[in-house]
Amino acid sequence: MKQLSSTLLKGLLTILPISLTLYFAYWLGVTTESLLSVPLKMLVSEAYYWPGMGVIAGVLVLLVVGLLVNAYLVRRLIEFGERLLLRVPVLKTVYGAIRDLTSLVRVGDGGGELQRVVLVDVGPGRVIGFVTQEAASLPGMIEDNSLVAVYLPMSYQIGGYTLYLPRERLQPTDLSVEQAMRIVLTGGLQNR
Repeated sequence: MKQLSSTLLKGLLTILPISLTLYFAYWLGVTTESLLSVPLKMLVSEAYYWPGMGVIAGVLVLLVVGLLVNAYLVRRLIEFGERLLLRVPVLKTVYGAIRDLTSLVRVGDGGGELQRVVLVDVGPGRVIGFVTQEAASLPGMIEDNSLVAVYLPMSYQIGGYTLYLPRERLQPTDLSVEQAMRIVLTGGLQNR
């Protein structure tokens, strides 16, 4: 009986990540299609509309928005909208959390807020950390260029700590941010 339950669990743990990923991709495609099909049918007669145009339109919208955010005027409009959102009591909490999360993986000139991966000695062991500021400063504190802000996430993204450490306490690694995040998020159980 133990052998059977162990085999069933192995099968479930093998199929679950694949099926959840495929379901998420399916859900994203269906949602995009259903949201954008209505305006597309208004622009294009229904005779010329075919399934999948909504997904293609969604990709094109993302591409156009990605290009537009480089424009000065669009950036100012986005900042104005953010200031408005951050004044509404419940929305500011939700928006602020989502914005902070997406800033960790931002792409472009400076990349995301996680600049590089380091190891930090904690007692007899080491933990993976992500540098978020090379020359860290806190409000009300005299600027000290010897401090570096390092985010130490907890496994399974339950939380984390930001430490302000002297630069010499950090040990550089060759890990990419993606590799290190995978190690941290899985508690070291990543695929080899």
